[in-house]
Amino acid sequence: MEFELANEFAVVRVRRRRTRNGERLEIEAPRLGRRISLCPLELESLTWQTPETFSRFLSAPFGPDEED
Repeated sequence: MEFELANEFAVVRVRRRRTRNGERLEIEAPRLGRRISLCPLELESLTWQTPETFSRFLSAPFGPDEED
């Protein structure tokens, strides 16, 4: 199963993947050419965060600079 979420700021594709280590949720940002696969624990840990955590993520909205 795959679906796409988009607004005026971003486009992401999300899909469920089976790996030899179990299921993962793959999130891809096609415009940026980036992707990440998260296990259930990593996904659950997102619910432990405050909105301020995500605001800090967005201080560098396109990820770290190449030299970082």
